Amino acid sequence: MLAGFPPVLDQSTRIVILGSFPGAASLTAQQYYAHPRNQFWRLLSAVLNDPFAGLPYEQRLRQLLGHGIGLWDVIALCEREGSLDADIRQAQANDFAVLRHEAPALRRVCFNGKTSGKYAPYFADAGFETLVLPSSSPANAQLSFEEKLAQWKNIIL
Repeated sequence: MLAGFPPVLDQSTRIVILGSFPGAASLTAQQYYAHPRNQFWRLLSAVLNDPFAGLPYEQRLRQLLGHGIGLWDVIALCEREGSLDADIRQAQANDFAVLRHEAPALRRVCFNGKTSGKYAPYFADAGFETLVLPSSSPANAQLSFEEKLAQWKNIIL
């Protein structure tokens, strides 16, 4: 079984972006969205007008938290060959109760793609605002960067 990453949250996190599960490049680097063609950091740079893409990883995380935004994935453990969500097997969800404790200011849960977006009703039923975004993955090539960005701008409260 492959194991995901711990959440990146703090007491002032108002928004969390949930992905599905780290891809192979991210698991190797032990960093969220490490694949060089994944548009995640570029999208957030444009949305927040903050140059995340050129910063060291730990600084990216600190600055993201400074904007009140946290990161995590919906899946804690799974089996998968490669990086495609379609290849995920034996998925075990994260314990989302952690969010209420570690991020008491949390109001909005955004989902990076359709796989993680399947969890939106759970969070909506728990009283959170939810937003399913087009995946930042290089495998999601049907939308241009600009088309994705237009939807990602809705992250901001």
